[in-house]
Amino acid sequence: MAQVTLQNLTKRFDKVVAVNRINLEIQDKEFVVLVGPSGCGKTTTLRMIAGLEEITDGTILIGDRVVNDVPPKDRNIAMVFQNYALYPHMNVYKNMAFGLKLRKTPKDEIDRRVKRAAQILGISDLLDRKPKQLSGGQRQRVAVGRAIVREPEVFLFDEPLSNLDAKLRVQMRSELIKLHDQLEATMIYVTHDQVEAMTMGDRIVVMKDGFIQQVGSPMEVYNHPTNQFVAGFIGSPAMNFFPGKLIAENNALWVDLKDFRIKIPEKRTHLYEHYRDKAVVFGVRPEDIYLRPPTEKGREFQTVEAEIEVVEPLGAEIIIELARGDHTFVARVEPQTEAKSGNRVTAYFDMSRFHLFDADTERNIVQP
Repeated sequence: MAQVTLQNLTKRFDKVVAVNRINLEIQDKEFVVLVGPSGCGKTTTLRMIAGLEEITDGTILIGDRVVNDVPPKDRNIAMVFQNYALYPHMNVYKNMAFGLKLRKTPKDEIDRRVKRAAQILGISDLLDRKPKQLSGGQRQRVAVGRAIVREPEVFLFDEPLSNLDAKLRVQMRSELIKLHDQLEATMIYVTHDQVEAMTMGDRIVVMKDGFIQQVGSPMEVYNHPTNQFVAGFIGSPAMNFFPGKLIAENNALWVDLKDFRIKIPEKRTHLYEHYRDKAVVFGVRPEDIYLRPPTEKGREFQTVEAEIEVVEPLGAEIIIELARGDHTFVARVEPQTEAKSGNRVTAYFDMSRFHLFDADTERNIVQP
Protein backbone atom coordinates (compact mmCIF):
# COMPACT_ATOMS: atom_id res chain seq x y z
CA MET A 1 0.00 0.00 0.00
CA ALA A 2 1.08 3.65 -0.29
CA GLN A 3 0.34 7.14 0.86
CA VAL A 4 -1.41 9.64 -1.42
CA THR A 5 -0.29 13.28 -1.54
CA LEU A 6 -2.18 16.13 -3.20
CA GLN A 7 -0.23 19.35 -3.74
CA ASN A 8 -2.09 22.50 -4.83
CA LEU A 9 -4.50 20.30 -6.78
CA THR A 10 -6.81 22.32 -9.02
CA LYS A 11 -9.54 21.49 -11.52
CA ARG A 12 -11.32 24.02 -13.72
CA PHE A 13 -14.25 23.43 -16.06
CA ASP A 14 -14.11 26.50 -18.31
CA LYS A 15 -14.65 29.36 -15.82
CA VAL A 16 -15.87 27.13 -13.00
CA VAL A 17 -13.23 26.13 -10.42
CA ALA A 18 -14.39 22.73 -9.12
CA VAL A 19 -11.32 22.07 -6.95
CA ASN A 20 -9.25 25.00 -5.75
CA ARG A 21 -5.58 24.44 -4.83
CA ILE A 22 -6.17 21.77 -2.20
CA ASN A 23 -3.36 20.16 -0.21
CA LEU A 24 -3.83 16.83 1.52
CA GLU A 25 -1.63 13.95 2.67
CA ILE A 26 -3.26 10.55 3.16
CA GLN A 27 -1.08 8.13 5.09
CA ASP A 28 -0.36 4.53 4.19
CA LYS A 29 -3.17 2.22 5.41
CA GLU A 30 -5.37 5.18 6.39
CA PHE A 31 -9.13 5.38 5.78
CA VAL A 32 -9.92 8.97 4.75
CA VAL A 33 -13.42 10.20 3.91
CA LEU A 34 -14.08 13.22 1.68
CA VAL A 35 -17.44 14.68 2.71
CA GLY A 36 -19.46 17.69 1.67
CA PRO A 37 -22.61 18.80 -0.16
CA SER A 38 -23.21 18.30 -3.88
CA GLY A 39 -20.86 20.42 -5.97
CA CYS A 40 -18.16 20.73 -3.30
CA GLY A 41 -15.49 19.00 -5.44
CA LYS A 42 -15.12 15.72 -3.56
CA THR A 43 -15.92 13.38 -6.47
CA THR A 44 -13.84 15.47 -8.88
CA THR A 45 -10.91 15.12 -6.47
CA LEU A 46 -11.38 11.35 -6.34
CA ARG A 47 -11.58 11.10 -10.13
CA MET A 48 -8.36 13.09 -10.49
CA ILE A 49 -6.61 10.69 -8.12
CA ALA A 50 -7.94 7.80 -10.23
CA GLY A 51 -6.81 9.45 -13.47
CA LEU A 52 -10.36 9.63 -14.82
CA GLU A 53 -10.29 13.44 -14.74
CA GLU A 54 -7.40 15.46 -16.11
CA ILE A 55 -5.97 17.91 -13.58
CA THR A 56 -5.66 21.61 -14.39
CA ASP A 57 -2.82 22.32 -12.00
CA GLY A 58 -0.97 20.78 -9.08
CA THR A 59 0.58 17.40 -8.33
CA ILE A 60 -0.68 13.96 -7.32
CA LEU A 61 1.72 11.46 -5.78
CA ILE A 62 0.96 7.83 -5.02
CA GLY A 63 3.82 6.71 -2.85
CA ASP A 64 6.85 8.58 -4.14
CA ARG A 65 5.65 8.54 -7.76
CA VAL A 66 4.11 11.55 -9.49
CA VAL A 67 1.11 10.20 -11.42
CA ASN A 68 -0.19 13.36 -13.12
CA ASP A 69 0.36 11.89 -16.59
CA VAL A 70 0.10 8.19 -15.71
CA PRO A 71 -2.94 6.40 -17.27
CA PRO A 72 -5.50 5.03 -14.79
CA LYS A 73 -4.60 1.42 -15.53
CA ASP A 74 -0.98 2.05 -14.52
CA ARG A 75 -1.66 3.86 -11.23
CA ASN A 76 -2.22 0.64 -9.28
CA ILE A 77 -5.52 1.86 -7.85
CA ALA A 78 -8.98 0.28 -7.79
CA MET A 79 -12.22 2.23 -7.81
CA VAL A 80 -15.70 1.24 -6.65
CA PHE A 81 -18.46 3.27 -8.27
CA GLN A 82 -21.91 4.29 -7.08
CA ASN A 83 -23.72 2.30 -9.80
CA TYR A 84 -21.74 -0.99 -9.40
CA ALA A 85 -20.77 -1.04 -13.12
CA LEU A 86 -21.03 -4.84 -13.46
CA TYR A 87 -21.13 -6.64 -16.81
CA PRO A 88 -24.68 -8.07 -17.06
CA HIS A 89 -23.74 -10.99 -19.35
CA MET A 90 -20.98 -12.26 -17.01
CA ASN A 91 -21.45 -14.18 -13.79
CA VAL A 92 -19.96 -12.95 -10.51
CA TYR A 93 -16.74 -14.93 -10.92
CA LYS A 94 -16.08 -13.56 -14.40
CA ASN A 95 -16.95 -10.00 -13.34
CA MET A 96 -14.39 -10.18 -10.54
CA ALA A 97 -11.79 -11.84 -12.74
CA PHE A 98 -12.19 -9.65 -15.83
CA GLY A 99 -9.61 -7.00 -14.95
CA LEU A 100 -7.03 -9.65 -14.08
CA LYS A 101 -7.62 -11.44 -17.40
CA LEU A 102 -6.97 -8.18 -19.27
CA ARG A 103 -3.65 -7.96 -17.44
CA LYS A 104 -2.86 -11.52 -18.52
CA THR A 105 -2.65 -12.74 -14.92
CA PRO A 106 -2.13 -16.54 -14.74
CA LYS A 107 -5.36 -18.52 -14.37
CA ASP A 108 -4.43 -20.16 -11.08
CA GLU A 109 -3.57 -16.73 -9.61
CA ILE A 110 -6.90 -15.32 -10.83
CA ASP A 111 -8.72 -18.23 -9.23
CA ARG A 112 -6.88 -17.75 -5.93
CA ARG A 113 -7.60 -14.02 -5.76
CA VAL A 114 -11.27 -14.28 -6.77
CA LYS A 115 -12.02 -17.05 -4.27
CA ARG A 116 -10.14 -15.22 -1.50
CA ALA A 117 -12.07 -11.99 -2.16
CA ALA A 118 -15.37 -13.89 -2.31
CA GLN A 119 -14.60 -15.51 1.04
CA ILE A 120 -13.74 -12.17 2.64
CA LEU A 121 -17.01 -10.65 1.40
CA GLY A 122 -19.19 -13.68 2.09
CA ILE A 123 -20.25 -14.19 -1.52
CA SER A 124 -18.58 -17.55 -2.28
CA ASP A 125 -21.97 -19.11 -2.99
CA LEU A 126 -22.85 -16.40 -5.53
CA LEU A 127 -19.96 -16.86 -7.97
CA ASP A 128 -22.11 -18.56 -10.63
CA ARG A 129 -24.92 -15.98 -10.58
CA LYS A 130 -25.49 -13.14 -13.03
CA PRO A 131 -25.85 -9.55 -11.68
CA LYS A 132 -29.63 -9.54 -12.37
CA GLN A 133 -29.97 -12.44 -9.91
CA LEU A 134 -28.38 -10.41 -7.08
CA SER A 135 -29.75 -7.90 -4.59
CA GLY A 136 -28.34 -4.37 -4.41
CA GLY A 137 -26.15 -5.26 -1.45
CA GLN A 138 -24.81 -8.36 -3.17
CA ARG A 139 -23.99 -6.37 -6.30
CA GLN A 140 -22.09 -3.86 -4.22
CA ARG A 141 -20.08 -6.66 -2.63
CA VAL A 142 -19.19 -7.94 -6.09
CA ALA A 143 -18.05 -4.44 -7.09
CA VAL A 144 -15.88 -4.28 -3.96
CA GLY A 145 -14.59 -7.80 -4.67
CA ARG A 146 -13.56 -6.76 -8.17
CA ALA A 147 -11.45 -4.03 -6.55
CA ILE A 148 -9.95 -6.39 -3.94
CA VAL A 149 -8.66 -8.90 -6.52
CA ARG A 150 -6.58 -6.14 -8.10
CA GLU A 151 -4.55 -5.96 -4.85
CA PRO A 152 -4.03 -2.23 -5.50
CA GLU A 153 -2.01 0.30 -3.55
CA VAL A 154 -5.09 2.49 -3.05
CA PHE A 155 -8.84 1.81 -2.95
CA LEU A 156 -11.15 4.61 -4.11
CA PHE A 157 -14.88 4.58 -3.25
CA ASP A 158 -17.31 6.98 -4.94
CA GLU A 159 -20.50 7.04 -2.82
CA PRO A 160 -20.79 3.23 -3.03
CA LEU A 161 -23.71 2.92 -0.58
CA SER A 162 -26.01 5.66 -1.85
CA ASN A 163 -28.19 3.25 -3.89
CA LEU A 164 -28.86 0.95 -0.93
CA ASP A 165 -31.76 1.15 1.53
CA ALA A 166 -31.13 2.54 5.01
CA LYS A 167 -30.77 -0.81 6.82
CA LEU A 168 -28.41 -2.22 4.21
CA ARG A 169 -26.29 0.96 4.26
CA VAL A 170 -25.67 0.49 7.98
CA GLN A 171 -24.67 -3.14 7.40
CA MET A 172 -22.35 -2.31 4.48
CA ARG A 173 -20.71 0.52 6.47
CA SER A 174 -19.77 -2.01 9.11
CA GLU A 175 -18.48 -4.46 6.50
CA LEU A 176 -16.29 -1.84 4.81
CA ILE A 177 -14.77 -0.87 8.17
CA LYS A 178 -13.97 -4.55 8.84
CA LEU A 179 -12.59 -4.88 5.30
CA HIS A 180 -10.23 -1.96 5.87
CA ASP A 181 -8.96 -3.52 9.09
CA GLN A 182 -8.55 -6.90 7.39
CA LEU A 183 -6.76 -5.66 4.26
CA GLU A 184 -4.81 -2.88 6.03
CA ALA A 185 -5.36 -0.88 2.86
CA THR A 186 -5.19 2.80 2.00
CA MET A 187 -8.79 3.82 1.31
CA ILE A 188 -10.27 7.12 0.10
CA TYR A 189 -14.04 7.29 0.38
CA VAL A 190 -16.37 9.98 -0.99
CA THR A 191 -19.81 10.63 0.48
CA HIS A 192 -22.33 13.42 1.07
CA ASP A 193 -23.59 11.58 4.16
CA GLN A 194 -21.96 12.98 7.30
CA VAL A 195 -23.06 9.90 9.30
CA GLU A 196 -21.00 7.69 6.96
CA ALA A 197 -18.07 10.08 7.33
CA MET A 198 -18.25 10.10 11.13
CA THR A 199 -18.57 6.33 11.50
CA MET A 200 -16.08 5.13 8.88
CA GLY A 201 -13.13 7.48 8.58
CA ASP A 202 -9.86 7.58 10.50
CA ARG A 203 -9.91 11.20 9.33
CA ILE A 204 -12.55 13.18 7.50
CA VAL A 205 -11.98 15.97 4.99
CA VAL A 206 -14.86 18.46 4.90
CA MET A 207 -15.13 20.28 1.56
CA LYS A 208 -17.17 23.22 0.28
CA ASP A 209 -17.04 25.07 -3.05
CA GLY A 210 -13.81 23.35 -4.08
CA PHE A 211 -11.95 24.20 -0.87
CA ILE A 212 -10.98 22.00 2.07
CA GLN A 213 -12.66 23.46 5.15
CA GLN A 214 -11.21 21.16 7.81
CA VAL A 215 -9.29 17.91 8.16
CA GLY A 216 -9.27 15.86 11.34
CA SER A 217 -10.55 12.82 13.18
CA PRO A 218 -14.35 12.58 13.34
CA MET A 219 -14.49 13.70 16.96
CA GLU A 220 -12.00 16.53 16.41
CA VAL A 221 -14.16 17.93 13.64
CA TYR A 222 -17.34 17.39 15.65
CA ASN A 223 -16.06 18.96 18.89
CA HIS A 224 -13.84 21.68 17.40
CA PRO A 225 -15.29 22.85 14.07
CA THR A 226 -13.11 25.42 12.37
CA ASN A 227 -16.03 27.44 10.99
CA GLN A 228 -19.80 27.73 10.91
CA PHE A 229 -20.17 25.60 7.78
CA VAL A 230 -18.37 22.62 9.33
CA ALA A 231 -20.27 23.05 12.59
CA GLY A 232 -23.59 22.97 10.74
CA PHE A 233 -22.70 20.17 8.34
CA ILE A 234 -21.28 17.68 10.84
CA GLY A 235 -23.86 16.49 13.34
CA SER A 236 -27.51 15.50 13.05
CA PRO A 237 -29.71 17.36 13.76
CA ALA A 238 -27.53 20.31 12.77
CA MET A 239 -26.06 22.76 15.27
CA ASN A 240 -28.34 25.64 16.30
CA PHE A 241 -27.10 29.12 15.34
CA PHE A 242 -28.19 32.38 17.00
CA PRO A 243 -26.93 35.65 15.43
CA GLY A 244 -26.24 38.37 17.99
CA LYS A 245 -23.70 40.74 19.49
CA LEU A 246 -21.08 40.20 22.18
CA ILE A 247 -21.42 42.82 24.91
CA ALA A 248 -19.89 43.57 28.32
CA GLU A 249 -22.17 44.28 31.25
CA ASN A 250 -21.90 43.90 35.04
CA ASN A 251 -18.31 42.62 34.78
CA ALA A 252 -19.39 39.80 32.48
CA LEU A 253 -19.61 39.00 28.77
CA TRP A 254 -23.00 38.33 27.23
CA VAL A 255 -24.26 37.34 23.79
CA ASP A 256 -27.17 39.70 23.18
CA LEU A 257 -29.71 37.94 20.96
CA LYS A 258 -32.38 40.68 21.34
CA ASP A 259 -35.04 38.24 22.57
CA PHE A 260 -32.76 36.90 25.31
CA ARG A 261 -29.15 36.93 26.47
CA ILE A 262 -26.59 34.21 27.03
CA LYS A 263 -23.89 34.75 29.64
CA ILE A 264 -20.39 33.56 28.77
CA PRO A 265 -18.89 31.49 31.63
CA GLU A 266 -16.34 33.49 33.59
CA LYS A 267 -13.57 30.96 33.00
CA ARG A 268 -13.94 31.43 29.21
CA THR A 269 -14.33 35.20 28.99
CA HIS A 270 -10.61 35.70 28.27
CA LEU A 271 -11.06 33.75 25.01
CA TYR A 272 -13.65 36.21 23.69
CA GLU A 273 -12.74 39.52 25.33
CA HIS A 274 -11.22 40.85 22.10
CA TYR A 275 -14.59 40.41 20.34
CA ARG A 276 -16.48 42.76 22.62
CA ASP A 277 -19.10 44.87 20.76
CA LYS A 278 -18.76 42.77 17.59
CA ALA A 279 -21.38 40.74 15.73
CA VAL A 280 -21.12 37.03 16.51
CA VAL A 281 -23.08 33.82 16.02
CA PHE A 282 -23.72 31.67 19.08
CA GLY A 283 -23.78 27.93 18.30
CA VAL A 284 -24.98 25.01 20.41
CA ARG A 285 -25.81 21.46 19.37
CA PRO A 286 -29.29 19.95 19.94
CA GLU A 287 -27.84 17.29 22.25
CA ASP A 288 -26.42 20.04 24.51
CA ILE A 289 -29.87 21.53 25.17
CA TYR A 290 -31.93 19.96 27.97
CA LEU A 291 -35.49 20.38 29.19
CA ARG A 292 -34.40 19.53 32.71
CA PRO A 293 -30.92 20.18 34.13
CA PRO A 294 -28.55 17.18 34.37
CA THR A 295 -27.60 16.25 37.90
CA GLU A 296 -23.81 16.19 37.43
CA LYS A 297 -22.01 18.73 39.59
CA GLY A 298 -19.69 21.39 38.19
CA ARG A 299 -21.61 22.00 34.97
CA GLU A 300 -22.87 25.48 34.12
CA PHE A 301 -26.13 26.11 32.28
CA GLN A 302 -27.97 29.10 30.87
CA THR A 303 -31.75 28.95 30.85
CA VAL A 304 -34.03 30.13 28.05
CA GLU A 305 -37.81 30.24 28.28
CA ALA A 306 -39.32 28.91 25.05
CA GLU A 307 -42.42 27.39 23.49
CA ILE A 308 -42.51 23.92 21.96
CA GLU A 309 -43.59 24.02 18.30
CA VAL A 310 -42.91 20.48 17.04
CA VAL A 311 -42.30 17.15 18.80
CA GLU A 312 -40.72 14.28 16.82
CA PRO A 313 -40.51 11.02 18.82
CA LEU A 314 -37.87 8.69 17.35
CA GLY A 315 -37.97 5.89 19.92
CA ALA A 316 -34.50 6.19 21.44
CA GLU A 317 -34.77 10.00 21.56
CA ILE A 318 -37.14 12.89 20.95
CA ILE A 319 -36.39 15.82 18.65
CA ILE A 320 -38.10 19.00 19.82
CA GLU A 321 -38.31 22.27 17.91
CA LEU A 322 -38.64 25.31 20.16
CA ALA A 323 -39.21 29.01 19.58
CA ARG A 324 -38.35 32.16 21.49
CA GLY A 325 -39.11 35.44 19.77
CA ASP A 326 -37.56 35.39 16.31
CA HIS A 327 -35.36 32.41 17.16
CA THR A 328 -36.19 28.75 16.54
CA PHE A 329 -33.90 25.97 17.76
CA VAL A 330 -33.84 22.20 18.14
CA ALA A 331 -33.18 20.04 21.19
CA ARG A 332 -32.49 16.32 21.24
CA VAL A 333 -33.77 14.92 24.53
CA GLU A 334 -34.29 11.60 26.27
CA PRO A 335 -37.34 9.50 25.31
CA GLN A 336 -38.92 9.76 28.78
CA THR A 337 -39.40 13.50 28.31
CA GLU A 338 -43.05 14.50 28.37
CA ALA A 339 -43.47 17.33 25.90
CA LYS A 340 -46.37 18.57 23.78
CA SER A 341 -46.68 21.23 21.13
CA GLY A 342 -47.69 24.55 22.64
CA ASN A 343 -46.16 23.88 26.05
CA ARG A 344 -44.00 26.58 27.64
CA VAL A 345 -40.74 25.11 28.91
CA THR A 346 -37.34 26.09 30.26
CA ALA A 347 -34.44 25.03 28.01
CA TYR A 348 -31.02 24.53 29.62
CA PHE A 349 -27.99 25.31 27.42
CA ASP A 350 -24.80 23.46 28.40
CA MET A 351 -22.25 26.28 28.55
CA SER A 352 -19.28 23.92 28.43
CA ARG A 353 -20.23 22.95 24.87
CA PHE A 354 -21.04 26.18 23.02
CA HIS A 355 -19.21 27.88 20.13
CA LEU A 356 -18.93 31.50 19.03
CA PHE A 357 -18.36 32.36 15.37
CA ASP A 358 -17.35 35.62 13.72
CA ALA A 359 -20.51 36.89 12.00
CA ASP A 360 -18.58 38.16 8.96
CA THR A 361 -15.96 35.47 8.32
CA GLU A 362 -17.95 32.59 9.94
CA ARG A 363 -14.68 31.41 11.52
CA ASN A 364 -14.78 29.85 14.98
CA ILE A 365 -13.39 32.55 17.28
CA VAL A 366 -11.59 29.91 19.34
CA GLN A 367 -9.66 27.89 16.74
CA PRO A 368 -8.96 24.19 17.33
